[in-house]
Amino acid sequence: MASHRKSRPTGTRVAGIRTPALATAALTSVALLSQSANAAPAADDKPSLEEVEKKVDDLYRQAESATDKYNAAKEKTAKQRKRVDTLLDDVAERTQKLNEAREELGSFASAQYRTGAAAPDTATFLLADTPQDYFDQTQLMDRMTGRQKVAVDDYVTQQSETMKKRQEATESLETLSDSQDGLKTAKATVQRKLADARELMSKLTAEEKARLAAIEKEKRAEAARKADELARQQAAQQKAQEEAAQQQDSGPSSSGSGSSTSTAPADSSYATKADKALAFARAQIGKPYVWGAVGPGSYDCSGLTQAAWKAAGVTLPRTTYDQVNAGTTVPLPQARPGDLVFFYDDVTHVGIYIGNGMMIHAPKPGTYVREESIYYDGESAIHSVVRPA
Repeated sequence: MASHRKSRPTGTRVAGIRTPALATAALTSVALLSQSANAAPAADDKPSLEEVEKKVDDLYRQAESATDKYNAAKEKTAKQRKRVDTLLDDVAERTQKLNEAREELGSFASAQYRTGAAAPDTATFLLADTPQDYFDQTQLMDRMTGRQKVAVDDYVTQQSETMKKRQEATESLETLSDSQDGLKTAKATVQRKLADARELMSKLTAEEKARLAAIEKEKRAEAARKADELARQQAAQQKAQEEAAQQQDSGPSSSGSGSSTSTAPADSSYATKADKALAFARAQIGKPYVWGAVGPGSYDCSGLTQAAWKAAGVTLPRTTYDQVNAGTTVPLPQARPGDLVFFYDDVTHVGIYIGNGMMIHAPKPGTYVREESIYYDGESAIHSVVRPA
C-alpha cells in the first residue's frame, strides 16, 4: 500500500508551512547574511591607536625595569666572579704550601724507616683521614723532635686553612651560578619585552604610524610648554633669592652675611662638578640607547648619568633604584643643573637636569641620547629630583 502514497514536495517546513526549494535557498542566503552581520564586530576587536601606544610605552617601561635588574645582576655577577677568582688563587697557593708541609713530614717518615725507628708516628699521621684527631689522640708531639714539631704544626695549620678556603670557594661558586642564572633571566625578560613592542609597532599601518607621530608631536609641544613654565618659576625664585641676599648683605648685622658666605663654597663646588658632568653628557648627544650599556659608544639611562658624574669625580651606583638614594632629594622647583631627575613610581628612568625644565637622557631602545623636556611623559611621571654631590 505504501507504493501508492504521494511523495512529499521538496523543500523545508517552516512554522508548519511547506516551502519550495527556491524559498529554501532564499532562507539560506538570509542565514548567511545574518552570520556575517554577527561576525562583523570581530573587526572592531582591534585595539585603538591610543591603546597600542599605551601598550608599547608600558612594554618599554617594563624593559627598562628589567634592564635595571639585568644591570644589578651583571654587577653582582662580576663582583662574585672576582671573589671566586681570588679564592681559587688562594686555595691554589695554600694547597702548594700544604704539599710542601707534607713533603717535609714525609722526609721525617723516610728517616724513621731508614733508621728502623720503633714508632713510625709521622707516616701514620700523614695517612690518617683526620690528622688533627690522630694528633690529639696519640699525643704525637711528645715523641717528636723540635723540627718535627714545627713541621707538624705547619701541616695542621695549612690543612685547616686550605679546607676552609676550599669551602668558601665552593659556596662562592654556587652563589656565582645563581647570579649567572639571574643575569640570564633578566636578559631574556628585556629581550622579550622589546620584541613584543616591536611586534605591536610592526602591525600598524602607515596611516596609523602617521597619526601616532602627530600624537607624539602634541605631547612634545605640551612638554615644552610645561618646561617653559618651570623655567619662569625657577627664574623668579632665583631673582627673589638674589634680592634677599643683597638686602642681607647691606644690613647692619654681620651674622647674616657670614651665613651667606658660608654656603657659597658648597654651592660653588657643586656647580663646578655639575658643569663637568653636563659637559660630558652633552658630548654624548646623538649616541644610541642600548640597554645595559655604559659607554663610550652607547648608553642606557642610568649608564649615562653614572658616566657623566664619574667624569666629575663622583661615583654613582649602576641602577636607577640605587642612584635615587645616592644624594639629597630636592623639590622640583629648586632643581639645579646637574641634578638627577627620576621617573615613574618604580623609578625605572633617569635623566640629568640642564636647567629651564630640560634634561639630557637616553630615552629608550631605538632612540638616541638627546635633550628633552622633563615633562616628556607628563608631569605625573616625575618621581623625584636628587642632588648627587
